[in-house]
Amino acid sequence: MIIIRPIRHSDYDSLHRIAIESGHGFTSLPVNETLLKSRIERAEASFSKHVTQPGTEGYLFVMEDTETGQVVGTSGIEAAVGLDDAFYHYHLGKVVHHSRELEIYNTVETLSLCNDYTGASEICTLFLSEGFRKNNNGRFLSRFRFMFMAEHTERFSDTVIAEMRGVSDEEGRSPFWDWLEDHFFSMDFPTADYLTGIGKKVFIAELMPKYPIYVNLLSPEAQQVINKVHDKTVPALRLLEAEGFARRGYVDIFDGGPTVEANLNDIRTVRHSNKYQVIIGQPTEDANYIICNTKVADFRATQSQVSVRETANQVVISQAVADALMVTEGDWVRIASN
Repeated sequence: MIIIRPIRHSDYDSLHRIAIESGHGFTSLPVNETLLKSRIERAEASFSKHVTQPGTEGYLFVMEDTETGQVVGTSGIEAAVGLDDAFYHYHLGKVVHHSRELEIYNTVETLSLCNDYTGASEICTLFLSEGFRKNNNGRFLSRFRFMFMAEHTERFSDTVIAEMRGVSDEEGRSPFWDWLEDHFFSMDFPTADYLTGIGKKVFIAELMPKYPIYVNLLSPEAQQVINKVHDKTVPALRLLEAEGFARRGYVDIFDGGPTVEANLNDIRTVRHSNKYQVIIGQPTEDANYIICNTKVADFRATQSQVSVRETANQVVISQAVADALMVTEGDWVRIASN
């Protein structure tokens, strides 16, 4: 059975392997032993912490094949970004140059450095090993986070964002960063990306241009990738758009990829997931659901066939599913159609 659970210390080797597999542009999982172990320790502390409002917590989950014990994917949520370290974006804006006398009217796009998403919750760190990209596992690994957030709303902000990976080549070179590198930074994209991933962000404030950048002054290659996603990120973007996420004109400062946002209560899975009381038996329906328990430190989620009894507010699940979710008859679970 495929389940999702909070990460634990013994998962370090698996997380390190995933960090290597994920490649360039996956800023939140740098291939760095100290940082990865710190990320696990922070997650363990966050899951066990009593929380009344979102703070510096970071929740990291893993997908596990219970038959083999193999960790095959990871997915995370940051409770509130930018509280400890500045959280930078470029905002796409417009400047109008107008001369009535000369009858000239030009609209020029600009990029302005900002911290507008400070305090927002962020879904992040999603990666699934290639051999398990089937049976809706990718959708499951993304959507279960909204069920966790729906169940524990006090831990998260009203605004939820996701930074989408921008365009880069197989060597990790970004056309957008190439222009910034030539004019301001003198360091390649993988290095800048890595430094950000390990928390060394001071160089951004020190070297990033302080004034708006006119987009038409960028190289043609850089202009073409602004607000565009990496080919491998297109399915993830489509899934989030189906959940109600939309672009608001914010792009990543390194690769120009879009950041999408939604109000927590407007996210489709949050709105349409519901809680039911558990009956252990044999489900008679064929429809698959995402189902999770209502716990934090002992959170579990899986995909399964269930039978929903709407009028009684009950759901029938098998004993195997109940064991995987660590629930017994009479407990409550949250489900969403898959």
